[in-house]
Amino acid sequence: MYIIIVGGGNIGYFLAKQLCAARHEVLLLEKDRARYRILAEELGEVVMQGDGCQADQQLEAGFGRADSVVAATGSDDDNLVVCQMAKMEFNVPRTISRVNDPRNEKLFHKLGIDATVSSTKIIYNLIEQEVGGGEMIPLAALNRGNIEIVEIEIGTKSPVLNKEIRELNLPEEALIISIIRDDHAVLPSGETMLMLHDSVIALVNADREPELRNVFA
Repeated sequence: MYIIIVGGGNIGYFLAKQLCAARHEVLLLEKDRARYRILAEELGEVVMQGDGCQADQQLEAGFGRADSVVAATGSDDDNLVVCQMAKMEFNVPRTISRVNDPRNEKLFHKLGIDATVSSTKIIYNLIEQEVGGGEMIPLAALNRGNIEIVEIEIGTKSPVLNKEIRELNLPEEALIISIIRDDHAVLPSGETMLMLHDSVIALVNADREPELRNVFA
């Protein structure tokens, strides 16, 4: 099976490693040249430098013979473009997209994306699980309080890259609860430094979500 992954962040990197270990034919397509070099040093010819939204580079990557295309970038817009082009231009049998904003899931399915994966939704569901002592986190209380769980990936151009959390000008009613780094969850403190390709998990009042995202954009 030939699988193309677009986006060489933590998700794309670890997925490529696991698929290669399972002896699938894999291509990891990464746009950022510096990130590409890092990935290529470890994964070799599995990695290609290019923009997964560009038709000529999709053709070079072999979209025409791919069994599956996985869009795993930190941008829902890019992921949608990748999957739609894979379907419409190359007739890829199965497209799978990372969805950073869970509210986009219905739209993605409506526009023909075969499957979506929302880390935020997964974490949201985990909050419902037992956390010890027979206690349950009151998920309904979050809903009534208009609180959302937000996931934001730190990119190369993020203004918060290499800054400590205490340096951030977060909006009121926003709280960073975890950082996913190298496939591990980190409980942050004020001194925790934000690194490239960290996935920041935060709770925020729904009305302040755009303001929160602007801090990291």
